[in-house]
Amino acid sequence: MAAQTAAPGVREQEIAAEQAHLDRVYRRLEEKIREAEFLVSDAAKGAQVGTPGALAERDAQVFRAGMHLSRLNSEFEDFLFGRIDLLRGKDGKKGPDGAYTSVDPADDAVGPDAGADIAETLHIGRIGVLDTEYAPLVIDWRAPAAAPFYRSTPVAPGRVVRRRVIRSRGRKVLGVEDDLLRPDLVTGLPVVGDGALMAALGQARTHTMRDIVASIQAEQDTVIRAPAASVTEVTGGPGTGKTAVALHRAAYLLYQDRRRYSGGILCVSPTPLLVAYTEGVLPSLGEEGQVAIRALGSLVDGVTADLYDEPAVARVKGSLRMLKVLRSAARGALDLGPDRPARLRVVAFGRRIELDEEELAEVRRQVLSGTAPVNLLRPRARRLLLDALWRKTGRRFDDAELAVEERQGFDEDVSTESDFTDFLDAWWPLLEPRTVLAALADDRRLGRWARRVLTPPEVRRVARSLRRGGVSVHDVALLDELDALLGAPPREKKRELDPLDQLTGLEELMPERGESRRERADRLARERTEYAHVIVDEAQDLTPMQWRMVGRRGRTATWTVVGDPAQSSWIDTDEAARARDEALGTRPRRRFTLTVNYRNPAEIAEVASTVLSLAMPGTVSPRAVRSTGILPRYEVVGEDLGAQVRAAAAGLLDEVDGTVGVVVAMNRRAQARTWLAGLGERVVALGSLEAKGLEYDATVVVSPAEIAEESSAGLRVLYVALTRATQRLTVLAGPRDLPDHEGVPDLLRRD
Repeated sequence: MAAQTAAPGVREQEIAAEQAHLDRVYRRLEEKIREAEFLVSDAAKGAQVGTPGALAERDAQVFRAGMHLSRLNSEFEDFLFGRIDLLRGKDGKKGPDGAYTSVDPADDAVGPDAGADIAETLHIGRIGVLDTEYAPLVIDWRAPAAAPFYRSTPVAPGRVVRRRVIRSRGRKVLGVEDDLLRPDLVTGLPVVGDGALMAALGQARTHTMRDIVASIQAEQDTVIRAPAASVTEVTGGPGTGKTAVALHRAAYLLYQDRRRYSGGILCVSPTPLLVAYTEGVLPSLGEEGQVAIRALGSLVDGVTADLYDEPAVARVKGSLRMLKVLRSAARGALDLGPDRPARLRVVAFGRRIELDEEELAEVRRQVLSGTAPVNLLRPRARRLLLDALWRKTGRRFDDAELAVEERQGFDEDVSTESDFTDFLDAWWPLLEPRTVLAALADDRRLGRWARRVLTPPEVRRVARSLRRGGVSVHDVALLDELDALLGAPPREKKRELDPLDQLTGLEELMPERGESRRERADRLARERTEYAHVIVDEAQDLTPMQWRMVGRRGRTATWTVVGDPAQSSWIDTDEAARARDEALGTRPRRRFTLTVNYRNPAEIAEVASTVLSLAMPGTVSPRAVRSTGILPRYEVVGEDLGAQVRAAAAGLLDEVDGTVGVVVAMNRRAQARTWLAGLGERVVALGSLEAKGLEYDATVVVSPAEIAEESSAGLRVLYVALTRATQRLTVLAGPRDLPDHEGVPDLLRRD
């Protein structure tokens, strides 16, 4: 139920009451910070104790105290945001956070005259804070005691009588918004504001996502707090909060079982724009360092996608057909070098022994009959070459022990000859994924490796795309596949130091410092390729090859997969589903559906639903939770498209306080940026495929027909473009849109 209007002066009194509580919390936080600083200082004094055990204990204490201090300092701003006033519960049990655990009110909590007393008040924040008597001043939003703040509704209020959202900046309370969940009770609680949810939805957007920790709704909270085992699948239309729910779930899982997820959580986003938009959410929730938010185009270390593939090329590169091509390329690339030797000659037992081209080809076939990655087959190649050379010597021994001794000597002598080692380096080189991918840019070579897999036109298009100099997001998945097919070269063993080597004086006086536990943890985090939990955002857009790439990073992980089939830009959904099932394995799955659109007002959601009915007939749109009375605006563009787009964006900047997004077909991205130059940071131009997951106060969608005709999935991409706005939508129609007399494009008209 929405909150009622408070009497004059009540708002100020309630703000003052919350300010008094916030002041008390800050005083307690300052005490805790001083305690943490003392722990750091006291632990550091352990350096005066020289035993290895004492030093290790000191390092651990400094690390723990430092983490505690860092967290307190980082949460010192704007962390108290909620309050719930509760009836007496059925029992008097308390949880570890000091709050009563009962969900249901006591049978006699409400009197015959509907009168009731508030038995408990809990304040909800980003971290938990206890007073000196261990009573809760603030409950961590992830704690079980905070769940009623999110899950209670007027239909099922439980013990909650009033829910309040507190808005603050720094140490100052700015306002409160109340929802009265038990309006039938007589409690004397004042009710202030127009409702917490509506107040949150009306706030201006910036170019970074805010956490929704103060406005999580019941169906979202159910997903966030779902058990972590196996696979959690979440579907929901635009504006249902899928991305935000996924990020809050990461923070919740770390809170619930930090040791289990010490292996790290990977959150995969479709675009760098969405990564930049969301990367501030987890630090605001008190979690950073354990969660890596990576774009699909940045999952391979040292590689960042900077190019865009046209739809026809993307369909080929993303298909599982490329797996066959890459397998052929990984093995065929052994012959890439210009000086590939056709003959091996060595000297043994005083005479020259050689293998000709046909014999070498037979050895190559034997080596490649193994299933190991190509680079890891090099030791096998070395051994089989030595076997073939030994057979050419014709040596025979009746004494088995003598035969073994002779063979060992032969192998040692031949394998250290430069003729042999130089030959092996040229005949079985250690291959890099970038080298093999670059080799695919040659039409004839690619045609040979892709015979009976790709058509000649597909070969030409793919090869041409690989000659551009950079990499696309689809190329990154190919590089990752090649990395798996090639394998990392065996690392050379480090020579163990002889004790006598350390008696030169310098090493004895200045021993090399070993890697500390914290340094090792940081290094492993940077080098991590597998994670304890994997979150896939906008999962409907992953190609089969991308699913294989992501799957390698979660072989033993639990998963959270969020997406919306209606927003998919990938055309072959069946093939993607098979690759997705392979990545997720046989783990049990738990499925949730988010049904409420918190982003778009009903007026914009209705326009988008028209396109949805064309893109995926029979699909139900999420229900818009609000209406603004502001209808979308339609304009027909003239000859100067750029001037009209600029004018529309400038007009919206005057009408909203936040951001404006201008969505164009992918081939107009650079052009659109020039149109908007000088309008300021609040406006951004983006291609249709870059809009996924983002939101703006207002959007300008340029030529729906151009977006819809970009690819076979164009109608679904257009549906995404039309659902980015939280307040206002302007659609500019060109001749291809066949606008009617009111400027409404043919695709957006209801029959």
